[in-house]
Amino acid sequence: MWRSFTIFSSLATQWRVGASGATGLDYNVLPWMFELHGVEDAAACMADLQIMESEALKVMHKETK
Repeated sequence: MWRSFTIFSSLATQWRVGASGATGLDYNVLPWMFELHGVEDAAACMADLQIMESEALKVMHKETK
């Protein structure tokens, strides 16, 4: 989980943003990030990232209301 958090933190500038705010992470950079961080189980890391992404979106959208 720590590696997943490290990757999530490094994706701070990789959010897709529309007129109503952030919509999610740009997954196009993930293969490169997984390689850079030596991720062996990309599926497990992706699942971790999606949980963090979902929670971050809840916080971001709550702050805009």
